[in-house]
Amino acid sequence: MMKALCWILHLVISSHYSIAFVVPTYNVLQSSDSSSKTLSILNAATALSLETPSDASSAVEPNVGVLLLNLGGPETGDDVEEFLYNLFADPDIIRLPGPLSPLQNLIAYIISKRRAPKSRAAYDSIGGGSPILKYSNAQKDLLCKNLKDKYDLDVKAYIGMRYWKPYTEEALDLIRKDKINALVILPLYPQFSISTSGSSLRVLQEQFAKNAQFYGPDKMVHTVVPSWYDRPGYVKAMAGLIKNELDSFTPEELAEAGDAECARHVLFSAHGVPASYIEAGDPYQSQIQDCVRRISDALPGVDEGVKIHLSYQSRVGPIEWLRPYTDDVLPELGQKGVKNLVVVPISFVSEHVETLEEIDIEYRELAEESGIENWRRSPALNTDETFIEDMADMVMEALSEPSQTVTEACIANNCGDVEEFDQRLGFTGIQGVGAEADLRVTGKLRDKERINGRFAIFGLLATIIVELTSGKSLTDILGFSN
Repeated sequence: MMKALCWILHLVISSHYSIAFVVPTYNVLQSSDSSSKTLSILNAATALSLETPSDASSAVEPNVGVLLLNLGGPETGDDVEEFLYNLFADPDIIRLPGPLSPLQNLIAYIISKRRAPKSRAAYDSIGGGSPILKYSNAQKDLLCKNLKDKYDLDVKAYIGMRYWKPYTEEALDLIRKDKINALVILPLYPQFSISTSGSSLRVLQEQFAKNAQFYGPDKMVHTVVPSWYDRPGYVKAMAGLIKNELDSFTPEELAEAGDAECARHVLFSAHGVPASYIEAGDPYQSQIQDCVRRISDALPGVDEGVKIHLSYQSRVGPIEWLRPYTDDVLPELGQKGVKNLVVVPISFVSEHVETLEEIDIEYRELAEESGIENWRRSPALNTDETFIEDMADMVMEALSEPSQTVTEACIANNCGDVEEFDQRLGFTGIQGVGAEADLRVTGKLRDKERINGRFAIFGLLATIIVELTSGKSLTDILGFSN
């Protein structure tokens, strides 16, 4: 039976129809009265209070907090297996059909056991653990300093990791203890995806609903910045880092360029997601494309000898992910005679295993084998001064503008069952930041879930039959075992 479970696991994570994200939706949308109060408190934080003399007596002294959301990563090799377990136990990562949902933790256990040795080796190659918390803490501290220096605003900032410490729930405990009553929620993902920002917001959504006595609108108002890839400050910071790398090519390297049209090439490498996510309404791909266009507009063009490319990395399994794949594009560029290449990690704001190991080691080796001789890699934003300043501006703008709740952000970005949510609240459709279409049509996710169940159950039955008749594990037959 364990072998059967291994195969159904492979089927569930490999099928084109196998993973769908559904964020539970709770009625935390504010009434018109509470919305007015929210805007009043948030604006009070920036000395832009909209209160009239008649309601001045009800003014609330704002105690402002900023919650930075991120993925998290193992700090040591000993943490890797537990980190992977947390990752795959998330139903937003692997969504099992109803009859198999009790197996979620068991499946996460199997995956984490099987993948831990390889993942541990990857982390060992970059020093033994992920630096993502170190950079996130540095970003948090510099953000608070910038808000104080530039705006004379005292804030407390918190880190909430999705799959490792400090967990989002731990950050919320600190927020409650510090009596924060005006919270800006800022995912450290420039582009929104239901697999990253959406998953973190789901945790907040659940915690706010379960603990309304602490986080309800009468205790704490909040606003979300769901994506920010299109901010001029972010674009400027990214373009500046890339220009530094473009300018680093020597005259000799430029003279050796094999591409007669352009001596320098820039490859934006975005973290991939399965194509089925995009079909289900995830705005990630369109935001990545728009992001690359905006940054490219700030870079030298073809007339200045620079050509831009976009690819997607980090795919897992045989299913269709967003194309083109980075490990396909690099050999193609080599075949075209490209010698000078700058690779840009476009989905990340801090260094971690996908930049330091996958790009710097694996992809660089592939590029050099493909004939790309002069490799450059644009660093992640990390603590870039322009980036930090723009984050501070972003927080101030979020405090000054009409708020967007966690639920509204999820709905606006297609990471919930919006049709059912709309019917329950009596809405005719909700638009918001990041919304790109009529959001009541995302019932596609339910269809995906039905297909999940049929494929998974069929896979289980087929696995049992094959193993009984052949005497071998199907994972061995198909070459998936180590």
